[in-house]
Amino acid sequence: MGKLIERQRNVLDFTLSSLLRRKGKNASLFLVYTLVVFMLASVIFFTHAIKREASIILQEAPEMIIQRSVAGRRDLIPVGYLDEIRRIRGVTSASSRLWGYYYDPVAGANYTLMVPDKFEYEPDSIIIGAGISRTRLLYQGDDLEFRAFDGSMLVLQVQDIFPAASELVSSDLMLISEDAFRGLFGIAKEYATDLVVRTGNPRELATIALKISKQLPDTRIILREEILRTYDSIFNWRGGMMVFLLAGALLAFLIFAWDRTSGLSQEEKRETGILKAIGWETSDIILMKFWEGLVISLSAFLAGIVLAYCHIFFTHSMLFAPVLKGWAILYPEFKLIPFIDPSQVATLFFLTVVPYTVVTIIPSWAAATIDPDTVMRT
Repeated sequence: MGKLIERQRNVLDFTLSSLLRRKGKNASLFLVYTLVVFMLASVIFFTHAIKREASIILQEAPEMIIQRSVAGRRDLIPVGYLDEIRRIRGVTSASSRLWGYYYDPVAGANYTLMVPDKFEYEPDSIIIGAGISRTRLLYQGDDLEFRAFDGSMLVLQVQDIFPAASELVSSDLMLISEDAFRGLFGIAKEYATDLVVRTGNPRELATIALKISKQLPDTRIILREEILRTYDSIFNWRGGMMVFLLAGALLAFLIFAWDRTSGLSQEEKRETGILKAIGWETSDIILMKFWEGLVISLSAFLAGIVLAYCHIFFTHSMLFAPVLKGWAILYPEFKLIPFIDPSQVATLFFLTVVPYTVVTIIPSWAAATIDPDTVMRT
């Protein structure tokens, strides 16, 4: 065992000195390798981090949302449906919600308007998100005008602005009173946007949903788990799209690595011939090339991981955020909580290090089988 360790140490020492002698070639390979790892790691880190943020936020969402469907489209739902729902065994609470979208031609953006359970301000007041404040230059005490459904103007005064910490979900959000909401969109008191239901036992959700669908056949029921799966699929699709596009860069890098490792310079051939002439075996040459590739790949892998971590969690993902967050007028400015799953690192390792190792095996074997006499004569 001691001789084996000593042999490995000697080969590794020679490999490091050999890498330093060819600094230019190895530095270019290292930089390209690091860039590929950085791009792939940034996409994977961002996708997993924002999915985790969304899952944490949606844990507070209602267990069940009930909408009314007319001619295959969502419609206002009668508030009277609550009485029938509350009579179903297992339902602990049921309430109505008022929310909708308003297009602002000044900013060219859609706002989300919602009526909270308890609005503690005057009926002509409004609370806005930080993204709206930033885009429209609105601050506490300013007036904001809306064009109502009948063409009249509704003026609301900004009473407060959501904190920046909640911008992931409140960037385009507005909270207004029930009277202001109904007056803006012309919705009668007998109707609501949708209904929310909570149960005492989450395992009964499917049964309760089935009962509601039978008693109210014109309703559509959405469970919280379905919303979570939808968000997962959206970010998985966007992340997968980016990884697919970057796969071309990875393939180009592998071709580049193959070319650099197979195209041995005259100096490298002479070095290999001298090593074999002084007693190195073919297995020793292959081992040296293995250590050479491992040093480059692991160094580039670690450098790419660190750079991607800093890019995602300290620079607000400035390179990939527009693609992975979506295209919108009101971009939320938020800071993701640092989160790395060991499976992410393992996935990156098999996407980058393993392919590089594979494409360098054959060139390494070709270098190890060079006839020393032929090399020495050239």
